[in-house]
Formats: sequence, structure tokens, C-alpha cells
Amino acid sequence: MDPDLLTTTRAFRRRLDLTRPVARREVLACLDIAVHAPSGTNRQPWRFLVLDDPATKQAVAEYYRKAFAAYLSARTPRPDQLRDLGSGQYLAEHLHEVPALVLVCTPGRPPAHPLQLASFYGSVYPMVWNLLLALHSRGLGGTLTTAHLAYERDIADLLGIPFEEISQVALLPVAHLRPGPATPAARTPAAELTRWNRWDGA
Repeated sequence: MDPDLLTTTRAFRRRLDLTRPVARREVLACLDIAVHAPSGTNRQPWRFLVLDDPATKQAVAEYYRKAFAAYLSARTPRPDQLRDLGSGQYLAEHLHEVPALVLVCTPGRPPAHPLQLASFYGSVYPMVWNLLLALHSRGLGGTLTTAHLAYERDIADLLGIPFEEISQVALLPVAHLRPGPATPAARTPAAELTRWNRWDGA
């Protein structure tokens, strides 16, 4: 295990190099690593639609921007959230310029029962994290975004995705990283977040 890779892989938005193309073979190499993630009953329920056509990215980005604007208008952020929200706004404004967008999908529609719902998403998100680690290890970066899901059906129609059969789970912008610090982000120590044996400490 490489603790440096684990502690320095983060949500890259402003550091994405919007001017440098990403070769399809690089995306596929990272996806080949990502699909080794565990999944419930080893069903490997991930599918990928990679967008690198400028007009297609522009169309998806327009939906993303509308969804992100609605998200912002419904919030009253705390002062400590302003930096991250600004970073998110930057990504929304420049999403169409990102060299590649990886749309992560899974067969079926989200179930209503919490147990099944946890398995539905829990069998895909470990692969997404693997993908982010693989990207970072190669000098690339991205972030897991979901704002586009506010317009999932519209995007499905745009991209020819059968909405009733395939769910979109995440959208990852992928780009080479511009130079920047490779230091761990500030995190609350696990000891402050951990209880033992009972939640109420009794």
C-alpha cells in the first residue's frame, strides 16, 4: 500500500489541465485497474461511457451547470465551505473544456429498499475510488461528481442511454494535473470520529 498515493488523491478540480489532451489508451489503462475493485457477489456492475467529443461535452456541461446552479441557490454555505464550493463552481464553468468525461453507469434502476440501495451503489463506488487512484498514479486527476443526475433522463436521451435499463452513477472529469502540492488534505483524525462497541458510549 502506498500511503502517499492514498493521502494525496483528492477531488482535483482547479488543477486539471484543460489544454493537454488525454489519450484514450491512458483512460483505458486506468479503467483496467479500476475494474479490479470488489463488488457484491463479484457481479462487476459497472459500465463506462467516455466523452471526448467537444460538442457532446458541451451539451452535457450545460445540464451540469444548470444542476449546479440550482444546488448552489438552495444552500447557505458555512464559511469553511466557501473554498470547496468555489472549486465546484470553477469545474461547472469549465467542464466542457476537460479533455475527457467518464460517465460511470450500472445496469438497472436504483431500488427503494435501503439494503438493496446500499448494495446498488456500494458495488460501484469502490471501483470509482480505484479509478481516481489509478489516474493520480499516472499524473492524471479527476473528481467524483453527481450534479448531472438532476438531468439524468435528459442526458440519457442525449447520449443514447436506455434510461429504464441503465443508471448513471457518477461523472468524472479526467485531465492531466497541472503542477501543485502533493500533500495530504486536512482531515479530522479517525480517533475523534470513532466509538467502540456502543454509539452512546454506555
